[in-house]
Amino acid sequence: MPSEPASNAPPQQESGATAQAPRRPGNPRVIWIAAVAILLLLLLALLWYLLFKRGRESTDDAFIDGRAVAVAAKIGGYVRELAVNDNQRVGAGDLLLSIDPRDYRNALDAALGQEAQVSAQLDVARLNLQVARTAQPSDLISARATLAAARANYVKARADLERERRVDARATTQSQIDAANAQERSAAMEVRDARARVNTAGLAPQNIAIAESQMRALQAQLAAADAQAQQAQLNVSYTELRALQTGRVTRRNVERGDFVQPGQTLLELVTPEVWVTANFKENQLAHMRPGQPVSIRVDAYPKLRLRGHVDSVQMGSGSRFSAFPAENATGNFVKIVQRVPVKILIDSGLPADQALPLGLSVEPTVDER
Repeated sequence: MPSEPASNAPPQQESGATAQAPRRPGNPRVIWIAAVAILLLLLLALLWYLLFKRGRESTDDAFIDGRAVAVAAKIGGYVRELAVNDNQRVGAGDLLLSIDPRDYRNALDAALGQEAQVSAQLDVARLNLQVARTAQPSDLISARATLAAARANYVKARADLERERRVDARATTQSQIDAANAQERSAAMEVRDARARVNTAGLAPQNIAIAESQMRALQAQLAAADAQAQQAQLNVSYTELRALQTGRVTRRNVERGDFVQPGQTLLELVTPEVWVTANFKENQLAHMRPGQPVSIRVDAYPKLRLRGHVDSVQMGSGSRFSAFPAENATGNFVKIVQRVPVKILIDSGLPADQALPLGLSVEPTVDER
């Protein structure tokens, strides 16, 4: 049986588009590695949140705060001496500047002279009162005695006159009768004069009261003169402006030779005590309490890390104490998240030679756990 001839021709291609070969599934090992890496990232993110974010509140609306004491002139005058420069550190009691004191020393001398004059007048009034308290009662007693003697003389003169009148005309003379009449009239005048003296001396209590009133008036004048002298002494002391506490000179706007007015602010003293005022959102205050530890980062000094604690939370939002508080009861209302100032005290981390100017931006983080 003859064999079929072998055909060397290539196999005929199928008509139409060649069928696409199926894709091979990816490597399972790569898939597992990717899944494990994603899981690890999620675990790390969760761990980072639990360790560093959970129970912590921070804000970038915070700054260094402190006390700036305004130093103002109590009196007016020309600045004679300026003892400080800008940003100079001064201690309590150090001289800052002095005002020309000559006018105020003259006023002090005049006030002291007036006080001495009134004091001398008061001494005289005090002596007059002592004299009045002693002499006025004695004068009254003497006047009454004189009145009694005058009355006795008048009685005698009256009796002599009556006797002369009863005597027979041949036993007396007209001159004797006239003398008796004159004696009687003179005795009557002495009685009236003595009575007047008694009435005058009877005003002894009133005279003593007048002397007492004069002394009290001079005492009041002396008190007023003493007050004027003390005020003049104070004005002399006000010519020297001294620091009431330790601090650094800031915002100095006075020079030697300037004329300053009473109440004019000449400079400010920034005290060494500083703290952080952090304006947290109201929804960050739920678990914030005084005493909680705080870490503080200062923008001006990136390498500086400060530690502190929450001191207190202001009893009111910042907008409540603004110059123009919001009137939510009128017009349309849009709710805005309020910020509340929180005072944070610095406990450690601040070098002794490191200054923190007021107003520096900081970022505190409160640990509420």
